[in-house]
Amino acid sequence: MTYRFLVTTTSLGQGGRELLAEAGCVVDYLDDANDVAEVEQRMSSVAYDAVISRTVELNAKAINACPTLKIICKHGVGVTNIDVVAATERGIPVLTTPATNAQSVAELTLALMLNCARRLPYFQQEVAAGRWTRSGDGEELQGKTLGLIGFGEIGRRVARFASVIGMQVAFFDPAAPVDGDFEGAQRCTSLDELLPLADVLSLHCPVTPKTRLMLNVQRLAQLPAHATLINTARGELIDEEALAAALQSGQLRAAALDTVTLEPLAADHPFRALSNLIITPHIGGSTPQALDAVAQSAARQCLAFLDNQQINPSACVNPQVLNRS
Repeated sequence: MTYRFLVTTTSLGQGGRELLAEAGCVVDYLDDANDVAEVEQRMSSVAYDAVISRTVELNAKAINACPTLKIICKHGVGVTNIDVVAATERGIPVLTTPATNAQSVAELTLALMLNCARRLPYFQQEVAAGRWTRSGDGEELQGKTLGLIGFGEIGRRVARFASVIGMQVAFFDPAAPVDGDFEGAQRCTSLDELLPLADVLSLHCPVTPKTRLMLNVQRLAQLPAHATLINTARGELIDEEALAAALQSGQLRAAALDTVTLEPLAADHPFRALSNLIITPHIGGSTPQALDAVAQSAARQCLAFLDNQQINPSACVNPQVLNRS
């Protein structure tokens, strides 16, 4: 049987392309990776069996417009762009590809930490403007404490990097096993315990009703004075107005975001005026190695489900649909 896939971006990693080609699948791509209307139009006019979802919104209108749709797999782990409720109502599993891009995201996290500590974007701009500004206001990270919200595959890798450069590590993750091996990291039982310790705070958790906007005015005020915030997880974890105010006032020394609540960042967003904020365009998992691994995982999981083979229920965000008769 020939399966038809929609990939909601303009391309797919080579490993995924090869798997789908070997299986004889027909694969369509978007002309515009950010066009919600194009997703809706294609799904209302083509009988797709599977969708591999990147970052553009996959809403209820699109999902319900495609009666043949059987499986959705996120190219990554965050599913805030997918209407999981609509998929669940249709009995459609929504899968993710956990751990496939963990190294790339962890390496970007380290890069952002170092850029904030040494203010590299500022010095690059000074050189580009013809100046040779040799101020000594960078910071060493050795001896400081890295606080991690989330201690899964990415968080653990970031912790190892931090330990190598001489940082202490503390984390909060209610999902971590009670008797786990935390490799020297200090486990905190609450955000209230973690935040006052974190000279650098890095986010590595999903968006849930409990975590959405969890870093608000009150929580940001619990961080040490002149702390740094790194977010390579999801923009919805942060109250952006509160973050902008904390950076403007100097309460926070710096922040670096690989993701914001609404992407792409609006031209008039207040973040654009902040000199102590680094923003990258959601590239944490966008290395050739990570993109290839994620694409392979997404393609493999979709094909397994369509062929009635065993899939990993822990990769399914709505596992209740797997138990339906």
